[in-house]
Amino acid sequence: MGHHRLTLISLAAVTVASIGCTPGSGKSSASAEQTAQGAAAGSAPCTPVETRDPNASGQKPAFPGQTRACGVHSNVRFGVTVVARGLEHPWAVEPLPGGDLLITERPGRMRVVTAAGQVGQPIANLPKVDARGQGGLLDVALSPSFDSDRTIYWSYSEPRTGGNATSVARAVLSQDRTRLETVKVILRAMPTYDGTMHFGSRLAFGPDGKLYVTLGERSDKPMRPQAQQLNSHMGKILRINPDGSVPQDNPFVGKANARPEIWTLGHRNVQAAGFDAQGQLWEVEHGTNGGDELNRVQKGKNYGWPLVAFGEEYSGVPIPGAVTDKEGYERSVYYWDPVIAPSGMQFYTGDAFPEWKDNVFIGGLGATSLVRLTLENGRVTGEEHLLKERGQRVRDVRQGHDGALYIVTDQDNGELWRVAPKQGA
Repeated sequence: MGHHRLTLISLAAVTVASIGCTPGSGKSSASAEQTAQGAAAGSAPCTPVETRDPNASGQKPAFPGQTRACGVHSNVRFGVTVVARGLEHPWAVEPLPGGDLLITERPGRMRVVTAAGQVGQPIANLPKVDARGQGGLLDVALSPSFDSDRTIYWSYSEPRTGGNATSVARAVLSQDRTRLETVKVILRAMPTYDGTMHFGSRLAFGPDGKLYVTLGERSDKPMRPQAQQLNSHMGKILRINPDGSVPQDNPFVGKANARPEIWTLGHRNVQAAGFDAQGQLWEVEHGTNGGDELNRVQKGKNYGWPLVAFGEEYSGVPIPGAVTDKEGYERSVYYWDPVIAPSGMQFYTGDAFPEWKDNVFIGGLGATSLVRLTLENGRVTGEEHLLKERGQRVRDVRQGHDGALYIVTDQDNGELWRVAPKQGA
């Protein structure tokens, strides 16, 4: 493995106290109006997690609770085990039957890490990736019938003539888990573009058996308009059959100059997606300064980017021509200003943490924390930032078969964590 030396460890659980809503540090405290913003209409004001001034001054939420919901406390006793260290920018963690974990590393490696922390050699026969900038090996997901077919799916920035773009491939994981067999690319997002940003991409199988693929719009201003164009996959969520073919009930099938894989449009860069217990798909996407969004994904809907968005350009100027609310475009369920930089998402359905049932967990890259949201009737009612004291970029979070949460951190020396109930008094 050359210079990339893995440090393998198996540590006892490190006790972590329950973390409440620690006010953010920044320019100033929130105004009374901002502080009360997250409270339900007619209820007493509350203190949100985020108390810094927003990046985009003067923008107002479209409805109460769309941003800065009440800070909440878990009051859950949990411990964190560092299962492995030495992973180079891990991007995804996927629990395997039996308790082991499949890990992707952005430079282009996929490995199995055992429940005990033994890190396997890179799995052979993975196609080349374009690992520049935000590109590389991205998400991995098991086939819904993995127990019988051993099939896995992954997304990656594929090097192509003239540039690159996100592709999805599938293969059979060999019985000894050392190599991929019958590798096949089942989706190539188009058009190809010579860039290094906003590839997406999460993979999520729905209760309908279809594979949902989230994409970015490639970031650069000349590419942005493609998020609104049906002849481009950029800035879309796609829905395909497990073999890569197009479901005939997709919303734009048969429409002239429309790519039939498209499920929704108007997205910026979606690196978090997941289904709740009712089978509803949600996504969290990166905005500009002050524009991260939580969205409920509905067939054929338009989520606005770059025409409807909160936040401002990284330079501090307004997003050209954008408004925060407009008829015909879906409102985000929630937004963050300043941003958390979201990646990875898990609706909790396990028994290990009954208090967290139906909560949603989101990786915070910029927030260097695990973001927990409580929801009621499709609205965010509370927010908490966990594991902040560890100071690492949380890239992905998945629920294991044991009900624990498994997390990978986006660092040169990335880590795999297991968050489980704290044992003992």
